[in-house]
Amino acid sequence: MGELIAILFMVLVLPLAIVMHYVTKWKATQGLSTEEEQMLETLWKDASRMESRINSLETILDHEVPDWRKRV
Repeated sequence: MGELIAILFMVLVLPLAIVMHYVTKWKATQGLSTEEEQMLETLWKDASRMESRINSLETILDHEVPDWRKRV
C-alpha cells in the first residue's frame, strides 16, 4: 500500500507541484519592473532624439549635396 501511495505521489502530486511552482514564477516575472520601465523610457527618448537628428542631417545633406544618397 505504501508503494502505491509513493507512485501516486510521484505521478500526480509531484508534477502538479512543479508546474504550479513555475507558473507562479512566470506570473511574478511577467511584467517589467519599475527600473526596467524607466530604462525603456530613457532608451525610447534617446532613440527619438537620434532619429530627429538623423532626419535633420539628411535634410541638410539633401540641400547641400543633392546626390549624396547615390554615393552610399
